[in-house]
Amino acid sequence: MRRMLGLFAHAFDEPETYCAKQPDDAYLRQLLDCETFIAVAALSHEDVIGGIAGYILPKFEQRRSEFYIYDLAVAEAYRRKGVATAMIKELKGIATRRGIYGIFAHADHGDDAAIALYAKLGTREEVLHFDIDPSEVNA
Repeated sequence: MRRMLGLFAHAFDEPETYCAKQPDDAYLRQLLDCETFIAVAALSHEDVIGGIAGYILPKFEQRRSEFYIYDLAVAEAYRRKGVATAMIKELKGIATRRGIYGIFAHADHGDDAAIALYAKLGTREEVLHFDIDPSEVNA
């Protein structure tokens, strides 16, 4: 998991987010054991060359769940070689075994590689994304 965090830090150019304040081993073990979190790593020998991390979201309108791909990255030297597609295939198998209804992801405008990957694998929806700061209680 720590090697996956390092991959995300490099791929997204966000070392502060992914490496500066990593949780302790107990927290990561608890997260990996949690029924609502899934991480998939792609390995080349002992190197983490790709990773997916995301969350199972139990739905309220029906008895079913969806999976949200929070982060997906592939090391630069391994891009465009089917690594992301293989990880999503593995994720689909996990989702099927767990009875997850659907998988969804977001991609930022300009992230052409992510947009192409997700368009190849699923149906595109145009949505707006809003970040709401919970500490701004009077806003």
